[in-house]
Amino acid sequence: MDGDVRHLVGLLLGTEDDWPRAFEHLLTSLSPVPDDSGRKHVFATERLTIEPFSLRSKPRTDLVVDRLAYWYYHPREWLKKISLMDSVYLLNSPFTFQAMEKHAAYCAMMRLGLKVPETVLVPYKNPPGNDKYAYTAQRYNKPFDLDAIAGRIGYPLYMKPYDGGGWRGVSRIRNPGELHRAYDESGGMLMHLQASVEGYDVFARALSIGAETMVMRFDPDAPMHERYRVEYSFLAPETGAEVVSISKIINAFFRWEFNSCEVLVKDGVVYPIDYANACPDVAVTSLHYYFPWAMQALVKWVVFCLVTGRQQRIDLDTQAYFDIGDRDDLDYGEKLAAYRRLADAYFAVDAYREFCEERLPDIGQRLLDWVRGPAFDQLLVDTVASTYPVHEQERFVAHFRGLVSLWVGDQAGQPQG
Repeated sequence: MDGDVRHLVGLLLGTEDDWPRAFEHLLTSLSPVPDDSGRKHVFATERLTIEPFSLRSKPRTDLVVDRLAYWYYHPREWLKKISLMDSVYLLNSPFTFQAMEKHAAYCAMMRLGLKVPETVLVPYKNPPGNDKYAYTAQRYNKPFDLDAIAGRIGYPLYMKPYDGGGWRGVSRIRNPGELHRAYDESGGMLMHLQASVEGYDVFARALSIGAETMVMRFDPDAPMHERYRVEYSFLAPETGAEVVSISKIINAFFRWEFNSCEVLVKDGVVYPIDYANACPDVAVTSLHYYFPWAMQALVKWVVFCLVTGRQQRIDLDTQAYFDIGDRDDLDYGEKLAAYRRLADAYFAVDAYREFCEERLPDIGQRLLDWVRGPAFDQLLVDTVASTYPVHEQERFVAHFRGLVSLWVGDQAGQPQG
């Protein structure tokens, strides 16, 4: 073991404990993983703490999985430092994720021709707290007719913060009265008005981790434990492939490697509506059936990045995408295929698949054995106990055990790589 290459993976966490426990177990229990030269790589994890740091200090970690910096500025600035100065690998770029900023993501994907619903940015209802605002507003702020804007978009529509934030401040607007009430309540938040896709057939959420994507049917109106529905073939094959492509294109464009993308599908047309999620939901009590897949994908991508020496990309290559998007001689399908080739190249899809087949051939079986065992069941019980009131815990333990058992049953007879 003295000649092994040792890697420390840092976890920057908020309130989560379930998926970190799963990730820590699966990663650290791997056998040493060889690279192309025959050197063996071993892995350890550390839950990172928040403390003062010198800009010239050297970090211990080789890679960080960040779930905190989208709202906590101090660790965000540490991530920028270790990326710029120390080449530590980050699964999401803190430079483009800054504050879960949806606005730039909408703009870029509209230019690429993705079918984002009509969206308008309106000024603050309450002015920013700047002494210069009154003068600037009096001289330069142009009066606008909120009702006219909504009328052009059409009711119903949605009002939501330009920078997102876990459904914060999102309102469904059906008439002028609701429009003005929601705008008045928005206060100091900067808001988008976005057209609704009425009568959609499917609401889907695609969770992407590195080179892998899982598309799940999603019900935003259901309780959290029922939002991810266990359904198979709920999208036509070509539509499902388009959703996967859209998610991967967005992630490659912005250098995001742990993100979710929400889309609406109506009459076979895919409308991306939310796809900048700095902290995508991976709780066992939310994903349940899909939780083992997410943990395996996260471990595989982390190991691939570290063993192959993949370099963090903080520079964007937007022009390569715009050169395709601005062409008039390509239709939507041809552009999407060209974007997908760029995205697959960024995620090194072929090399990743080959690596997993050769270097991690038993990870699927390891995962299956662990999910069947007592340690995973204890993780499930502990998570339910920390999430639900005492009188509901027995019911929810049984509920999630049933869904996980369904996943275990579905793995029977499948290759476990």
